[in-house]
Amino acid sequence: MIPSTAPPFAMTRWSAMTRINNVSTCPYRYSDTAIHGFIGTHQPAIWMGEFGQVVVAPGVGDVKTNFADRGLPFTHDQETATPYYYKVTMHAETGQTITAETTATSRVGSMRFSFNSRSSSHVIVDATRETIEGEITISPNQREIFGRNPERQDYKLGPFKANNFNGYFVARFDQPFSSWGTITNGKMHENKTTMISSGLSAYVIFPEKTDQVNVRVGTSFISIEQARKNLDTEIPDGTTLEETSRQIESLWAEKLDRVNIEGASQDQLTILYTGMFHSLQYPNEKSESNETGIYYYSGYDDRVHKGAFSYTGYSIWDIFRAEWAFLIMFAPERVPGMITSMLQTYKESGRLPMWENLVETNIMVCTWASSMIAEALRKGIDDFDLDTAWKAVWKDAMVPPKDDLILQYYDREEKTPLEVRAGLTLYKKNGWVPAIRTAEAGTRTLEYAWADFSVAVVANYTGHKNESNFFLERSENYRHVFNNDTTFMEARMEDGSWNDDASTWTEGNKWIYTFNVPHNFSGLRSLFNGTEAFENKLDTYFQGGHNDQSNEPSHATPFAYLYANKPHKTQSVIRDLLQTSYNVSVDGLSGNEDCGQMSAWAFFNYLGFYPVNPTTGEYMIGTPAFDKVILDLPGRQQNLVISAPGAPSMPYVKSLYLDGRNALSKPILTHEQLMDAKEISFEMSETPQAWGRDTL
Repeated sequence: MIPSTAPPFAMTRWSAMTRINNVSTCPYRYSDTAIHGFIGTHQPAIWMGEFGQVVVAPGVGDVKTNFADRGLPFTHDQETATPYYYKVTMHAETGQTITAETTATSRVGSMRFSFNSRSSSHVIVDATRETIEGEITISPNQREIFGRNPERQDYKLGPFKANNFNGYFVARFDQPFSSWGTITNGKMHENKTTMISSGLSAYVIFPEKTDQVNVRVGTSFISIEQARKNLDTEIPDGTTLEETSRQIESLWAEKLDRVNIEGASQDQLTILYTGMFHSLQYPNEKSESNETGIYYYSGYDDRVHKGAFSYTGYSIWDIFRAEWAFLIMFAPERVPGMITSMLQTYKESGRLPMWENLVETNIMVCTWASSMIAEALRKGIDDFDLDTAWKAVWKDAMVPPKDDLILQYYDREEKTPLEVRAGLTLYKKNGWVPAIRTAEAGTRTLEYAWADFSVAVVANYTGHKNESNFFLERSENYRHVFNNDTTFMEARMEDGSWNDDASTWTEGNKWIYTFNVPHNFSGLRSLFNGTEAFENKLDTYFQGGHNDQSNEPSHATPFAYLYANKPHKTQSVIRDLLQTSYNVSVDGLSGNEDCGQMSAWAFFNYLGFYPVNPTTGEYMIGTPAFDKVILDLPGRQQNLVISAPGAPSMPYVKSLYLDGRNALSKPILTHEQLMDAKEISFEMSETPQAWGRDTL
């Protein structure tokens, strides 16, 4: 994650830029010592590519035409970072400083540069990098720089090239220009006001003694005119940076102030609220408005559409696990639009998204949009086209991708058709995805089975009972890849023989995936020679260091102990993971944030429950970490109080009550109970207790 300023779910986030960002590189790294500008970024995660960005860089003295040369030293003790306001003092030359302040609405960045310098001041606007041809124009009379950037770093992934895509921008200044020019691949062109080129920038120099410059940058995926409209609408002329910052602060407060905690350390509060900030960023807005309606650019058919609100940045393999449940709890007003946006993708591309970064990238495996749709339906959210939703979910689950028997669909394989459920042809025939024929076959078999459970839920809620029964039966396919001789999940060849190669797994191994059956832990337990053998396998898994909290396939596994009749072991593991995998340092997450999933896991487990199989509408009970949590959830008539006196020092659950009278014996909490109860009361203990045993 980066220290960006923007409201929740913003289309464009603004961040200080300490290095050039690419796939696997973010624009800001804490260990860097110089700032090279401020980027309006659309990069949703470190392993994804940037697209349509714009960079604004202040400077003094001579205009430095190369990115590397214009870095300005800074220190973190002169830096302030919040979701709604960022400030840093940079050292241009001896005794000369530039103080930069930023805030942003969804589509407009607001920056103020204060110059303490004897030299002339200037601002550079980067449109494109050296291999990308874009366009830029300087309008001195309007005090504007505007242009377009067609860069899309993931362009080699998936079949959709979005040939007419551009990130459009309009930068408007509050000070006049004394001179100006363009830059192409490091060469300056004085007085040049319009240029089409690669490596393209524009610069404007301000009159002597100009000590402060404000610039607002409107962004758009539709046109320069729309970028200007976004600027005029979201931060009109005359709006101060402070006014915008207070507005964005209130939007974050509307979400974060819904959680109040007693009995947490300062570090725990920092982790939890920072996590909420992370988890309220994606999927992010893609649509834009003007006086005639709502519009969005689609890279699937390369057209601008009029219609519903639209989103992108769908890291679905990650977020379906707990991040989506978090959004349903804290931003339910967004969920119908996010699902409708996925259905728009289905209509325009023929499939629901898997990992959509403007267009589908074919990254990760399985069609987990079905789980997100199913969970929304199970939790009472149905304000979207149910008929289209069912057709889309059914197609992903039943219709193989193009060239399914020819292509392997390995990770980031370039120039492939839409991947969806690669290997589905033989999965339908055999009950498993054969190794060798399709990449990551072991993971695919297990995840297709789990996803089939979610398809059954969608079928049930959309009036397709027979299909629901079919997919429930198919969700048992995980049994086909359990090797009784080794008691591990292992991939199989087409002839049924075993294949124990590490390449058959997605970001994991056979230890991790042996327990990756969250939709039927009881069925998984039955594959072992008794409950004790299941427990022993789990003990070896955790005690042997096989669990990997840094990646999602391990996130549900602590709750498998509930099906070994050992809830205290679930509670112990969760406490340990919260302490060892999360902290307040710059390396505070054990793995990539993955668009909020890492933090959503921590959030739910701090509260004491987790959506192990989200489409059931059930949360499995773990162990609350705080004395009391008060939740002001949207859609509830009153606050929900989660009380657990002594929880910070007592990890084990002795009893659990709803509203002080309804004792729960099973370690399960339903969504209805969560939304209807006034108080969830835990009685905690320092030692393991019998509560919750022999109940699942």
